[in-house]
Amino acid sequence: MKMDKPKIQEQLLEPETIVFLESKVEYKHKLIENIMLDQQEASKVSFENVVFRHVTISESTLEQFEFTDVRFEHCDFSNVNLSGAFMHRIEWHNCKFVGTDFSNSRLQNVNFLHGLGDYSNFRFAHLKQVSFSECTLIGADFAYLALQKMEFIQCNIDQASMTGTKMKDFDLSDCQFDSLVLTMEDLNGCVISPHQAATFVGLMGIIIK
Repeated sequence: MKMDKPKIQEQLLEPETIVFLESKVEYKHKLIENIMLDQQEASKVSFENVVFRHVTISESTLEQFEFTDVRFEHCDFSNVNLSGAFMHRIEWHNCKFVGTDFSNSRLQNVNFLHGLGDYSNFRFAHLKQVSFSECTLIGADFAYLALQKMEFIQCNIDQASMTGTKMKDFDLSDCQFDSLVLTMEDLNGCVISPHQAATFVGLMGIIIK
């Protein structure tokens, strides 16, 4: 999939130490690294031309955050509420987002690479040009997506929910899963491999002897 990469001017980045997150604050041209934050509660914070490196945020509610031209490297945002976020030209490299709530967010040109996102929640999100590459997404929720273009490349999506998401021309053939939560109507036009076919036969009420 052709995607726009983050337009980060690294020579202009200035180190930024964040002790707590305050609502409606803007961060531009910043390098944020080696920090741990917990129990944060803020909304409508924006980040533009920013690199997060070895940043851990936990037990926090960060609603309606905006990220433009941002790269996350070796970060952990597990179980953080990021609902209603806006993300444009974003890369997540080797990050954890286990149980992270991205519901009702808008993601465009977002690339998750080698990530751990089990039980993450993307329900009702708007996704355009979004890629998950070599990620573990067991039990993740991709239900009712407003989907323009999304791809999984060699991901483990076992037990993921895709109910209400139209999967026409969606290629799951190199993904790993034993079961998915969806309907045959959702699956119409999806590309699968021969060995995955038996998984979906059960959805049709057919028993193979």
